[in-house]
Order: sequence, then C-alpha cells, then structure tokens
Amino acid sequence: MTTITVKLTKNQIAELKKRYQKYPIRYDIQYTEFQIKGTDVSITAYTSGKVVFQGEAAEFHAMNYTDSVSAPSKAVSTPHDIPQGQIAMAGSDEVGTGDYFGPVTVCAAIVSVENYQQIPVKDIVDSKQLTDDKVRTLAPILMDVLDYSLLVLDNRKYNHIHQTMNMNVIKAKLHNQAYLNLAKKYTLPDLCVIDQFMPEASYYKALKNESEVFRQLRFETKAENKFIAVACGAIIARYAFLDYFDKLSEKFNFVFPKGAGPHVDQAGRDFVAQHGAALLDDVAKVHFVNTERILKDE
Repeated sequence: MTTITVKLTKNQIAELKKRYQKYPIRYDIQYTEFQIKGTDVSITAYTSGKVVFQGEAAEFHAMNYTDSVSAPSKAVSTPHDIPQGQIAMAGSDEVGTGDYFGPVTVCAAIVSVENYQQIPVKDIVDSKQLTDDKVRTLAPILMDVLDYSLLVLDNRKYNHIHQTMNMNVIKAKLHNQAYLNLAKKYTLPDLCVIDQFMPEASYYKALKNESEVFRQLRFETKAENKFIAVACGAIIARYAFLDYFDKLSEKFNFVFPKGAGPHVDQAGRDFVAQHGAALLDDVAKVHFVNTERILKDE
C-alpha cells in the first residue's frame, strides 16, 4: 500500500471534498474533517490541514496536489501500524504484578493524531524489551506529550486489599479507575484498548460492585505489540515502578531485586535480617510464595 501525505489549505481541502463528493464520506473520526472511501484510495483530511492518501492509486489521486505532496513512501508494517481511519487510540497496561518487591502500577494513555507525530514511534516497543535506562529516557518524553492517568498501588495498601480480593480483581479495578480518570479529564477516542489479563466477562464481573465502570474497551492479548497507546502506557507504568523501586532502596538502604526467583528469596532473607519480618509488608507482595521461603528458617 502506498501512503502519500499532503499539506493543504482550507480552500484546497474544500475543493478536494467537492471533487470526491460522489464517494462515501465519514465525519465521525476524531481529529479529522472527513474521510473519503474510494474504490482504490482512502483520503483522510485532518483538522491540522494534513491530508493522507492511502491505497493502490494514492499517487494518481494526489497528482492534483503535487506542489504540496511529500515524497511518496510504501507503507511499512510495524508492530504499531495505526489502523486506517482510526489513528487516535487509548491503551492501558500494568507493571509489577510478577515482582515480589515493589508496587503495582497501571497507566492508561491517549495517543492522538497530533501527539503521534511528537513521540519517538520507532522506540516504542514492548516495555519488557527495553532496558531500565531506555525506559527512564523514553517515559519523560511520553509523559510530557501524552494525556495519561497513572496509578501506583504501594505494597502496604496492596497487601491490605489482597486480603479480600485476588490479583486479577485488583488489576481490573486499577485499569477501570485509570480509564475513568481519563474520561473525566479528556475526550477519549473510539478505540480504547486494554492488555487482556482475564476474559472480558470475568473482567466486568470483577467490577460488579463498582459505582462506575468504563465499558468502552477492546480486550487484546499481547496488546503492547499491536497498539502503540498500550505500549506507551506500559512504558510510563514501568517508569513509575522503577521510580518507586529507587525510593524504596533509598529509604531502606537496600538493593531490591526484580522478579520472584531464588535471587529474590535471598534478598528477602537479607532484608528481614536487617529490618525485621514485619517490614516485608511495606516492600513486598506478601502473598507470594517467596514469603514462605524467606521466613522458613526464621
């Protein structure tokens, strides 16, 4: 598929619309004036004045605007290709649920037509593929450009809540709150994606007692690899997780490892030796089996 981008004046956009008036036209896509669907081309006019021609005959249809056309390029498939006609999207993901030490963080972020151009798209990948240093570099950029809602559930509160609900229910409540926060402050796009961690029916069942439930969700597994808004949310969530980790380390003068393997057990024993078992509630998810192994010889 060929994609050609054009910058036009308001008069040129009006003339273009008149020229293609016999074709189906949409006005309901956020941040656009309209979108025309031809048999061999899709023409999307954005409020910024940018017009995108996509399709087999994109070059032919853009010929009338040669002076304004940027160099044509073949569309390259990437993990974050924006669905045609649906550039604006929101996405949410969580971090910390597999780590014994540290909080659970959830972030929902909006990627709009305008701010998509302002973020380092090629660097936005599954956060698990990024080093901590890369996350610390990328996240502040995203946080400066994107609208987002970030929630950090510290260990003490997490442990208290977990006495009456499981991890998936906690995650569902956090994702729901993140989206409610966004909806109250911003206009959400039609596409709102959640990185699926439980069946859709189970997700909403977990929220049955909530006074407000955000239901405009698309559930996708491995969503970080498919939707850039989810990947952005994950990077911001991981950044917050790392920041909390740093503060924990500073507070207790202790290096907390990530994960939940044998190395974490040893670190837990060292922490208990220095600070006592009672303070595990402040730094760890104590329902993990690690706690039993850490305290086994106490």
